[in-house]
Amino acid sequence: MSARWDLLVFDWDGTLMDSTAAITRAIQAACRDVGVAEPEPAQAAFVIGLGLADALRRVAPSLAAAQYDQVAQAYRRHYFAQAQELVLFDGVRELLADLRDQGLRLAVATGKSRTGLELALEQSGLRGLFDATRTADQTASKPHPQMLLEVIDELAASPATTLMIGDTTHDLLMARNAGTAAAAVSYGAHRAEELRRLQPLCVAASVAELRDFLLDRSS
Repeated sequence: MSARWDLLVFDWDGTLMDSTAAITRAIQAACRDVGVAEPEPAQAAFVIGLGLADALRRVAPSLAAAQYDQVAQAYRRHYFAQAQELVLFDGVRELLADLRDQGLRLAVATGKSRTGLELALEQSGLRGLFDATRTADQTASKPHPQMLLEVIDELAASPATTLMIGDTTHDLLMARNAGTAAAAVSYGAHRAEELRRLQPLCVAASVAELRDFLLDRSS
């Protein structure tokens, strides 16, 4: 694999960390707090990976502009109340270590805020493992390619040798817009059939399947 890609860029929530349910609950609770219609779980899960403002516009289209900050604060309160309970998916830590041992560069491109990602890196013990990270409050939200292109530029990499790995169609569209290859995991926020429509190189149903693909054990 190292001859094909030299930079692997991972989404965080739903790809590395088992946080889809917590984010969904936080979005629903924030909407309840301000008195707007609570989205169905599938609606709330679908916007995971987007920047918070973009996510709120989709799940609460009736929300007045003056209420965005109120809902955002409520979301953060509900999410961070659960943050200590969140864990990496089984096998993620070992997979990342093995990829680093192969000499591959690793990065993160996430819809989280910088504060949220820093907390997650600290709690998971993965700080220092990634060569570059970008969050949605630093740059354009997915599926705009800017987040991914900034990582590639920072590491003097090339889209042709970069692989984006994520659990949502937002990740796959960002990769397409940036001109990189993409791989998907179906154990996060978006269903396998939604992911397959965008023709990623693989749709892994587990970290073990993703490991097989990334370490070339599936052939």
